[in-house]
Amino acid sequence: MTQEISSNKLYSVLFVLSIAIVLMAVLLFARPAAISVQKEEHTLVISGSADKNVAPDTTSLSIGVVVQAQTAKEASDKNAVSMNAVINELKNLGLEDKDIQTSFLSIQPVYKNNGAQTIEAYSASNNIQVTTRMLDRLSDIIDRSAAMGSNQIGGISFSVSDEKQKELQDELLTEAVSNASSKANDLAKKLDVRIVGVKTSSISDGGIVQPFFREVSIAQEKVATPIKPGETKVSLTVQVTYIIE
Repeated sequence: MTQEISSNKLYSVLFVLSIAIVLMAVLLFARPAAISVQKEEHTLVISGSADKNVAPDTTSLSIGVVVQAQTAKEASDKNAVSMNAVINELKNLGLEDKDIQTSFLSIQPVYKNNGAQTIEAYSASNNIQVTTRMLDRLSDIIDRSAAMGSNQIGGISFSVSDEKQKELQDELLTEAVSNASSKANDLAKKLDVRIVGVKTSSISDGGIVQPFFREVSIAQEKVATPIKPGETKVSLTVQVTYIIE
């Protein structure tokens, strides 16, 4: 009798274990099946852009002095006198130290043109990069620099300051989003689908300003150097991923 009871208990335990294994198998296979029936999400990726021509409010130009002398020290001293005179005159016009930055400095020998390594003189060069918003004084900056000894002036560029770009950003963003939305609606209509939402969006932060560059020659007569800043293009691009069905 005791052996029969033990056998019944063993059969009961095996039966329960079998049911547990079956349930576990059902649960394991049921989850992938549930995932596989989820609806696939379809999207459209559209770019929208906006731009505006604005008057630049910042200019940058290179102003330099190049002199030659028989010795390196003499060339350096002569250059320093002229460059200090130029910088002092720029400050008299209203520029500050933060607007003036040394961009190039060199003292090097000048060799004779007979092919021999014979030093004929020494050349000293000093260039500064001037960045300012005083566009109305730009002609004065050029002409007064030349008058005080600068003999290398050029590389003028015009751009839009970060502050002005931020003022324009909201307007350009609205136009760029509207442009993307218009493109998306037109494409959805042609594809016979419906836009039901926005999944992601981003704003391009590269290449927002296209600077304008111009070389300027030094005026030889007592006439103000004509400078025309023109306009600069400011642009903004967005990319929007729309959910469609």
